[in-house]
Amino acid sequence: MASIKQNLHPASLPGFDQLGVLLRILVLCNGFALMYALLQSERWRELGGRMSSVAAQLEPPLLCTLLLLSLLHRWLRRLPYMHGALLVVVISVGSSGLFSLLNHASGFTLQRNVLVSLLGSSAMLGYFLLRQQALSPAVSEARLQALQARIRPHFLFNSLNAVLSLIRPEPKRAERVLENLAELFRVLMADNRQLVPLSREIELAQQYLEIEQVRLGERLRLDWHIDRMPADALIPPLVLQPLLENAVYHGIEQSIRPGTITINAYSRRHEVFVVIRNPYNGQGTHHAGNKMALSNIKERLLLHFDVDAELSTNVGNDYYQVMIRMPYQRGPQ
Repeated sequence: MASIKQNLHPASLPGFDQLGVLLRILVLCNGFALMYALLQSERWRELGGRMSSVAAQLEPPLLCTLLLLSLLHRWLRRLPYMHGALLVVVISVGSSGLFSLLNHASGFTLQRNVLVSLLGSSAMLGYFLLRQQALSPAVSEARLQALQARIRPHFLFNSLNAVLSLIRPEPKRAERVLENLAELFRVLMADNRQLVPLSREIELAQQYLEIEQVRLGERLRLDWHIDRMPADALIPPLVLQPLLENAVYHGIEQSIRPGTITINAYSRRHEVFVVIRNPYNGQGTHHAGNKMALSNIKERLLLHFDVDAELSTNVGNDYYQVMIRMPYQRGPQ
């Protein structure tokens, strides 16, 4: 039982600053309002009036609640889940009760609106919790571990051979490679479920590529564009390393010519972008090797950022590019 609990993603409140979350709440609440109006109507021509009446009572407190939750989302997500969920329900019930009083509602109407708000907010939190568990990275992590188990022996064997070749001529460099290798495997074996700063992901990517440069020598060239990188932006862990591993394997290893991998990280309009580009030989074998890593990353972006994040690919005549777009979310100050 303990092992099952450890595999579950820790419960957390939905991101009330995310467009996808707000749209889901609006659609679900108005969907229930439409069902209620349908049940109250005896003829189709009555539906419009019924829906208008329900919307007049529903929309003001609902929009007020969403506005408050959006403004307080960072503070709410720092709280333990149960405390945060309780405050969400209190805010929802409070907004409903306040608007009922402002409209001089009767005692029964006030009690009814508060009860509906209590049940509705609790059901909505339950929906998001179930959705979070359904999108839990337990399955995604298993896929990633399968991918790593397949690649790790090949990568480890080549990396250790590179270290052996450096021990005598360049002992300091050999020591550095071993340190990078140890750090990489420490991160791979850690519990990678919480968001991490982009700067940490970039550091891990640099350590990985430093190992590969020792192995591949002049065949691997790197072009970093991270001077505009938002270092404090939070992103899912182990997003860049699998993409770079694919870039090395498909873009560099399979060619006898030197190739350049370009890494570009920047922010624009409250969003974070990471773009990775590598050479592409046009043989049509590139996509097959990328599917597992790309699918895993897409699932984790969906889990953490809903529809506010996107992973897209672009194939040119001589390059393959992956772009990740995420909301600029900072950690606790």
